Amino acid sequence: MKNNPLPFTKKNYQLMLIGIAIIVLGFTIMGMDQQLHGFGFMGLTLGPVIVLFGFLFQFYAIFYNKK
Repeated sequence: MKNNPLPFTKKNYQLMLIGIAIIVLGFTIMGMDQQLHGFGFMGLTLGPVIVLFGFLFQFYAIFYNKK
């Protein structure tokens, strides 16, 4: 077994960056809502679902292990 000084591989870091981009996209969508105080579809439904998916993707990226 190769002793790797970094806790994650290059692929893990790439997946984490994708996850961060998904989270930022979700917050951007929430901010683009045109309804008063963000109470429209984008601010209450679409944006939070995308942010949640981004956080779940981050868990996948952290636990990804190519065998």
